[in-house]
Amino acid sequence: MEKRDNDMTALAASREKTIVKTSVIGILTNLLLVGFKAFVGFVSNSIAVILDAVNNLSDALSSVVTIIGAKLGAKQPDRKHPLGYGRIEYLSSMIVAALVLYAGITSLVESIKKIIHPEAADYSTVSLIIISVAIIVKLVLGLYVKKQGKKVNSGALTASGSDALFDAILSASVLASAIVFLVWGVSLEAYVGVVIAIFIIKAGIEMMIETLNDIIGKREDAETVRELKELICQEEDVLGAYDVTIFNYGPDKNYGSVHIELPDHMSVDEVDRITRRIQTDVYRRTGVILTGIGVYSHNTSDDEAAKMRNEIQNAVMSHDWALQMHGFYADTEKKTVRFDVVVSFDVDRREALETLYREIGAMYPCYELLIVPDTDVSD
Repeated sequence: MEKRDNDMTALAASREKTIVKTSVIGILTNLLLVGFKAFVGFVSNSIAVILDAVNNLSDALSSVVTIIGAKLGAKQPDRKHPLGYGRIEYLSSMIVAALVLYAGITSLVESIKKIIHPEAADYSTVSLIIISVAIIVKLVLGLYVKKQGKKVNSGALTASGSDALFDAILSASVLASAIVFLVWGVSLEAYVGVVIAIFIIKAGIEMMIETLNDIIGKREDAETVRELKELICQEEDVLGAYDVTIFNYGPDKNYGSVHIELPDHMSVDEVDRITRRIQTDVYRRTGVILTGIGVYSHNTSDDEAAKMRNEIQNAVMSHDWALQMHGFYADTEKKTVRFDVVVSFDVDRREALETLYREIGAMYPCYELLIVPDTDVSD
């Protein structure tokens, strides 16, 4: 347990350092771009270039927020927040999305004003060179930040990297409009400003929706659940893994629970040793901390119970809304049967449960039934 805690602390420290370093690089780069683009925009009287500078300024502010979020999210758990402060990073991502959205709306308003009241731009060779260099810088920065974001699982960094790549494309459109103006004398920059604003607004909305999903809680990735189940079932004597639930408390801070099916002849000591091995293996391989492992008992020596299992499973799975049956155990001496059923969201759970009690009760009227409906959270 102590080794696991030390590993988590080291990983958290390394992750925070990477986020801060990457964000600082982003801040310095964007501030330089803001200065150059603002100069070019005001000298050439180009609203598109000025709005591009504003967009870079919002990126710099986003990086500041990302650093603050990473610092606060890395705080150690305490009595008030025993599972840590990791979810603060989702709040920082929400602030970043709000900044991007605000920049987009502001840019859209200013561009529309320039369409209604147009002003001629005046581009120089130096202006075109600066814009071209800015495009290259943004491409390199975007690829770097996005790569680091994926490396440390930081939603804010990944979003900033994607935003920087979009900025490069938008800056290219500004350059294209400048060339069109110089060659053909047609001013498109106000319209290009509208396009830039729309892209910025779209990026802000998508970032906000993604962060809201993280805060509210979303279905765990099917591949992650499958990997976790396969890992658990590699343990000797484990006959199945079910009801995987993962609770997220910030990037790379996942706590989970699972039910495993074990032979009914095992002692409590054997079960204890197996569950502890599973907890250790799962953490080392996936980073998920299993805080709870429930156990289903599996009939191993009762032929009548095995026959009942097959008959009841066929009856249950004949319904489209029954996605899975597990945790079955029949005590033929005490006349009891218990099992779980994963129920689809497409049916009323109470009606589904009443149907199963009625049908299975008719098949085995002498047995006491306990049917537990499970929610389709991962399977």
